[in-house]
Order: sequence, then structure tokens, then C-alpha cells
Amino acid sequence: MLEPTPKLDKKGISKALKLLTAKGGMDLVKNINSKYQYWDKVKHQEIPNNIKHEDLWFALKVIRNAESINLKFGNYKFSFCNTDSIQKAVHEFDLNIGGSLSSDNLIPAEDKNKYLISSIMEEAIASSFIEGAVSTRKKAKEMLRKNSRPRNKSDQMILNNYEGIKYILKNKDKELTPELLLKVHKILTNNTLNEKEYEGNFRNNNDICVYNVVESCEVYDPPSHEEIPELIKDLCDFFNNDTEKSFIHPINKGIILHFLIGFIHPFADGNGRTGRGLFYWYLLSKDYWMTEYLSISKFILKSKTQYEKAYLYCECDDNDLTYFINYHQKAMKVAFDTLKLYIQRKIREKKQLLNFQRIPNINERQSQIIKLFLDKHSISLTVKEIEARYGVANQTARSDLIGLEKLGYLEQIKLNKIKQSFVKSSKFDSLLENIIK
Repeated sequence: MLEPTPKLDKKGISKALKLLTAKGGMDLVKNINSKYQYWDKVKHQEIPNNIKHEDLWFALKVIRNAESINLKFGNYKFSFCNTDSIQKAVHEFDLNIGGSLSSDNLIPAEDKNKYLISSIMEEAIASSFIEGAVSTRKKAKEMLRKNSRPRNKSDQMILNNYEGIKYILKNKDKELTPELLLKVHKILTNNTLNEKEYEGNFRNNNDICVYNVVESCEVYDPPSHEEIPELIKDLCDFFNNDTEKSFIHPINKGIILHFLIGFIHPFADGNGRTGRGLFYWYLLSKDYWMTEYLSISKFILKSKTQYEKAYLYCECDDNDLTYFINYHQKAMKVAFDTLKLYIQRKIREKKQLLNFQRIPNINERQSQIIKLFLDKHSISLTVKEIEARYGVANQTARSDLIGLEKLGYLEQIKLNKIKQSFVKSSKFDSLLENIIK
């Protein structure tokens, strides 16, 4: 729970102006404001003894109000500040997420689909974990790769997020409508809500609040359900149109859309995963193609308390969105840096495949399959798993495995009357040893 901020009134403004016009006052305020902290941090700042922390807060608010960009959704007002750190972050994202990785050949064209599938899986799994799904990454990925039926609610949540992200990628160029938003929500919540009628529908009552179970108290009471149609209309207009009086950078706009779903809370459940999906959707619609490969939710999962506080800071400080934008940009940077390390590791692994690519009559994907069997001695793979892992057609996956069987590297074992799997043959090691030599 957050301590309420001191409220800025006429008396507070007078104190703020006195501090700002005093010698060194403006420099002090600007220096502290560069961190853009909430009152719970500001009140512990080391400042001269002749200055009160409350007066410092008033001065910060005066500066923030003067520099803020204002927005309105329904009857609610919001604002945010384009701080130096926010502008620097979006500049770096523009340089990188728009294409430098591609131009530097860090994502080779032939590997893009493979990396994309892996990233979608990571995002789907992490987003589900945020919402309370219980599993392991290994089991979750295995389920998605094998196209297995969900065993429980957690598996269903992971599968839903995976299907939801794929749906967004397919429809990224469409304008947002209330109907399309409901479709995304229905995919994301399929068979996971306590009451089926809430899937793909806006809530029709006010029997909902954001509750802190640990401290047994309500932390947020969303707008009335009667306000939802107008708020969603304004949200769709904000998504579809770029006619604001003040330019809002697409990355910041996507982050604001994420926040608004949490604020409006238009659904009985599933607001978080829908908000994160809407963020991806908007950035992809603005040609930030690298967003497809970023797993923002992995960072959010590791910093869930900060994620929740970012919401609360905004709501407790006159709907100041700057806190949430700052947090979300950090999540994006970590996701981007993680992606670069992942790609560099995969490129090193790819270089190690050169030995296997010397094998006559196999393609690059088959050399990767051979390396899989070398690294994981007891692994068995089905056609469906190869299909999902490499994003290829069923016939292509089947041809790859049967081709390796004909060359003597693999052999088939029957799983049932219809289904078969492929494992290492008895000749696998000797064949490979000759190739490596």
C-alpha cells in the first residue's frame, strides 16, 4: 500500500515557487526530478536542512504539471512528462527495434521464423506465470512444441497466450474495434475463467476490485461498468488515430494502451494479459517488427512488485502515467538486451553446426536436428514437434526425419497404432564420429 502524496493547493504552489526561485532551488529540483520518483522515495531524499520534503514535493509537482502532456478518456484525465530519460530510451529503441539487428545480420533471414516461434513461446509462458499459472518452462515448451492437449488450467492459460499472440501477429494491421478486442480476450481466456460467460465479454456489473490478498485490503476500484463503452471507444480512437495535439511516440503510446486496460478493467478477469497483448499489437502495427521477438513479460515476471507499484504510483498521483512509462521502458530494454545475448549464443551454436553441414545430402535444418540428438541423448521427436519447433509444414518435417532415417542416423519407434516417434539409431554415434574426423 502506498502513502498518499501531499496535495498541491494554493499554499503549496506558493511554497513551491519560493523554493524554485531561491538560490540553487531550481537545480536541486531538476536533479531530483530527473529520477521521477513517487512521494515514498522523495520524502527520504537527502536535501539541505532548511528545506522541507513536503515543499520539495510541491516544487516537483509544479515542474511536472508545467511540462506534462494531458490526455482524456471518458471523464478521466491523465498526464505524462517526456523526461530526458524517456526520450533517450525511445531514441535507442528507434535505432534498434526498427531494424539494426537485421542490417547487422544478427538475425539471419533463414533463422527469423525459428527465433520468432521461440520468443512467442517465452512470452506466452511468462505472461501466464504473471497471472498465476503453475508449470515449468521446459514442460510448457514441450506442450506447445508437441501440440499436446492442456492437462490443467495452467497449461490452458499458456496455450491461450500462445494462440493469442499468434492471432495478434496475423491481425496486426487491422484497426482496433471493441469487437476485435473482445475476440482477443476470448482467445486469451478460453476455458480459464470461473464463469464461461465472462470469456470475450465486457463486465456488466461492479462486483470487481483489485485486491491485495496479503494485506487483506482493496487497492483499486475500477470505473463503473456503465462507463466501459465510452472508455473503450476512446481507447480504440487513441489506438487508431494519430491526430493528438501533442505528438506521442508510438512506444510510449503502446505503453499507455497497456496501462489503460488495467485502469478501465473492462473484463471480469484477464485484463493483464489483454493489456500486454494490446501493447504488442500497437507496436507491431507501427512497424516495430523487433517487438515480435521481445518477451516483455519475462522481465515483468521477475519484477512483479515493481509492475504493480507502477500502476499504483500512477493512480495515486493524479493519473500520472510517467511512472508506468519509465517502468515499461526498463522492461523493454532488458528484453532487448536478453534477445541480443540469445541471438549471439545461437549464432555461436550455428557455427558449431558447420561440421554437421558437411554431411552429404542433408539440409541445414536436418543438421540442427542431428545436433539436438547429439546434445540430448535420450530425446525422441515426432513430426509434430519438428513442425512446431522450426515452423515448417507437416510434409517438410516428415521429409526431414525420414531423410535422416534413410541415412542411418535415426530410426522409428511406434508410440501407438497411428503415431510414431524418431530416436537415435544404433549407428548414430559411429556415423557422426566419422563425419567429425
